[in-house]
Parts: sequence; C-alpha cells; structure tokens
Amino acid sequence: MTIADAPRPRPRAFWGDIRFFLGIVLVIASVAGVWFVISAARQTAPVFAAGRTIVPGEVVSASDLRVVDVALGQVGDAYLQPEALTDGLVATRTIPSGELVPQSAVGAAAESRTTSVVLRSAVDVPASVEAGSVVEVWAAPLVEPGTYDVPRILVADATVVSVTRDDSMIGGGSAALELVIPRADVAAALEAMADQSALSVIPSDGSSR
Repeated sequence: MTIADAPRPRPRAFWGDIRFFLGIVLVIASVAGVWFVISAARQTAPVFAAGRTIVPGEVVSASDLRVVDVALGQVGDAYLQPEALTDGLVATRTIPSGELVPQSAVGAAAESRTTSVVLRSAVDVPASVEAGSVVEVWAAPLVEPGTYDVPRILVADATVVSVTRDDSMIGGGSAALELVIPRADVAAALEAMADQSALSVIPSDGSSR
C-alpha cells in the first residue's frame, strides 16, 4: 500500500466544536449566576426599626426609631427608609419594639381615624395589659349611687398607650389608662365618663396572667 492509499484523518465535525464552546458558555453563566446571588445577598440597605412600641395615632419621629442595615433585596422599598421619614407621619397600626417599620404602617396625620383618651378602670387590669396591647372597654351605666346597670361593650377595639396602676387602699386597685380608640367611639366614651359609668378594661383576647 502506497502513501497515497493510506487512510486520511477525518476532519473534526463542526457540531462537536459548537457543543464544546456551548459547554464553556454554560459553565461561565452558572458561575456568574452564583456570584450574582451571593453578591445580592450580601448587599444591605438602611431601614428603620421601632425603638419602642408605637401605637396607632402616635406621631412617628426619628427619636422613636433606629436605623438598621438589613438585606431585603427586592422588598426593601416596602420598608421605611431614612430619607422617607417626614414630619407629620403617624402610626396606622401598632408597631412592636424592634420590628422593621413597613411603609404601610405609617401615614399622614390627616389619614388617622383614631384619637387618644384617658380613662380610669374601676378595677385593676391584668399584668399582661401594657403599651401596645389591644383591649376592650366595658361600661356599666350608673343607675343610682352604688347601683349599676348590666355592663356592655363601649369600645371593642382600643390600643393601650400607657397604664398607671394604683394598688393603694384608696385607689382600690384601679388603673388609669391612655387609650387609642376609633374616632367613631369618642362620643360614647366621653358620655360614659360624664355619666360616671363604671368602666372596665380587659384584654380583647380574654387572656390574663
């Protein structure tokens, strides 16, 4: 057999080269994707967290908040950021101490449908009732001195701002509370206080300790 008759090497298929380069591209893309995910997870942004329990209707100021750097990704805009804090913002719901402050939990004062009242409970309130607790206010109308009618719910949904308990003999274990109540219940609450109804405050879930 002559040299001319020897088998010649077959040329490499073009599609084989394409698969090779496609594999390289996929590896690079995979590495880049992992790097992007890790990089995004490490990126943090400053947002506000409540420095104390803030109740509905309270004005929210910088002194009530603290700035924390957290990795929130695409949901970062849903939380209150330092540049978004403006004068006149009030809480629209209870914001527990330490919670990141959602944009939906604050609004303009004009949007608030609540107001604060101070009343005295005829009996002491459970130890579980504190700032931020949701309570019911019951009223027993005064019939005559020393005699009261059947109690009824006066305010079904009130939020406690502060509690001052009086354990002295004179105070009879009563407590004074500042409450945030719906504006629609203000007239009835003021009327009950003016009529010397016996008012009682209990946790709305009925729990106590």
